[in-house]
Amino acid sequence: MDEELVFRQFEEIEQKVERLIKICKAHEATNLELKSKLKSLEEEIQGKVEAERSYAEEKALMRSKIDGLLARIDENS
Repeated sequence: MDEELVFRQFEEIEQKVERLIKICKAHEATNLELKSKLKSLEEEIQGKVEAERSYAEEKALMRSKIDGLLARIDENS
């Protein structure tokens, strides 16, 4: 009887270990997916930061040109 009980306990342990292994593999797959998503979002943010910087530079250039034209108009008035 004792041997049979020990054998059943080993079987239960094996089943639990197999379940844990499956859970770990699922978590690893999810982790890889999340890392990929994070990288994609970081690249998207970087692109938006660069676009915003470019827009700010363009806006500053336009403001400078407008100010220059207004100054010329004032000089000739």
